[in-house]
Amino acid sequence: MDKLQITGGNRLNGEISVSGAKNAALPILCASLLTADSIALENVPDLKDIGTTLRLLAQMGVQSERGNDGTLQLNAANVSSLEAPYELVKTMRASILVLGPLLSRFGEARVSLPGGCAIGQRPVDQHIKGLEAMGADITIEHGFVVAKAKRLKGASIRTDMVTVTGTENLMMAAVLAEGRTTLENAAREPEIIDLAELLNKMGARIQGHGGDRIVIDGVDRLHGASHRVVADRIEAGTFLCAVGATGGEIMLRQAAPATMGAIIDKLQEAGLTIECGEDWIRGSMNKRPKATGFRTREYPGFPTDMQAQVMALNTLADGTAVIVENIFENRYMHVQELGRMGAQIDIDGHTAVVTGIPQLSGATVMATDLRASASLVIAGLAAYGDTVVERIYHLDRGYERMEEKLRSVGANIQRITRKIA
Repeated sequence: MDKLQITGGNRLNGEISVSGAKNAALPILCASLLTADSIALENVPDLKDIGTTLRLLAQMGVQSERGNDGTLQLNAANVSSLEAPYELVKTMRASILVLGPLLSRFGEARVSLPGGCAIGQRPVDQHIKGLEAMGADITIEHGFVVAKAKRLKGASIRTDMVTVTGTENLMMAAVLAEGRTTLENAAREPEIIDLAELLNKMGARIQGHGGDRIVIDGVDRLHGASHRVVADRIEAGTFLCAVGATGGEIMLRQAAPATMGAIIDKLQEAGLTIECGEDWIRGSMNKRPKATGFRTREYPGFPTDMQAQVMALNTLADGTAVIVENIFENRYMHVQELGRMGAQIDIDGHTAVVTGIPQLSGATVMATDLRASASLVIAGLAAYGDTVVERIYHLDRGYERMEEKLRSVGANIQRITRKIA
């Protein structure tokens, strides 16, 4: 199992190219199921979750051809299976995103519930509620969502909560439905806008994406299209947190600062100097960070996917920061590991109180999830001495060659691959 070894203390200086967004690419890959024509994509990141999704699509009969430059060709002309098995779904909740496209184009789908997903505790029930409103007959059988519909019909759907994957699934289901579908209380993330833009290139009729009310007029068929995946705002924010913790100056190329308002605001509040162009961000830091509190919210609020990284920055800050996690339960699992490095963090329910200290100490720590992994890397880059981050398969799910990118701007970081006998 791979791990990262980091010797902290180096300032970061140089340029990094931001990869395409994982959270945009995953639903876009699933959207290929909506047409028999080819989809040509650019800026698709090389990540574990992308590989898992491609294996899932291949199991259904979707052909894919990947280039070395982030290009990807997909063709779902010969879909032979309408099932998403547990073996592929269990590692990635986003696999539920095949449900809407399969049901909309083929009239049926059999999709395993994501691993560990109890219907009442995760918004998969919102996907089901919306599809049933569109006329689908849905049952839960032996851990599978089994859905059937001769043709989905437009409906007015208001989800009980703001759900990103729910909005994406229902939007994809509605594009081939009969009549008009209105999604109320829709998620507004840039990744949803990116998906809608691809679907419209394929012939869909979607309006209002980016707002909380999306209107979709169904069409009889979709055709092929070409699309470039939007830049990953979370990866860009992570690298800005890294330079905030270590000091130095980095230029982020191929970025999308227009999608990062809340992130940039908070990092400027923490003391970073940030300049932006249309597709670049320059971040520099030459002092100790200032403590900056926040509450995670749905977009355009502060993203839960940046909570752990900014918490790592706050562990080194001058002052005390109060952080409130409003989106996910169990999203403070990195706190114990940061504590091994000397961080002073107190947890009370959804609230974390971070009292900054001048210096963290290197330690062996264990990644517990994707964004927790990134926070431990940031802490290790700034810490005195050596840090080893174990279980980085989490990191590889969402960051493309992170250690190579950091090494290119001066970080002392190495991947250690442990061979299994």
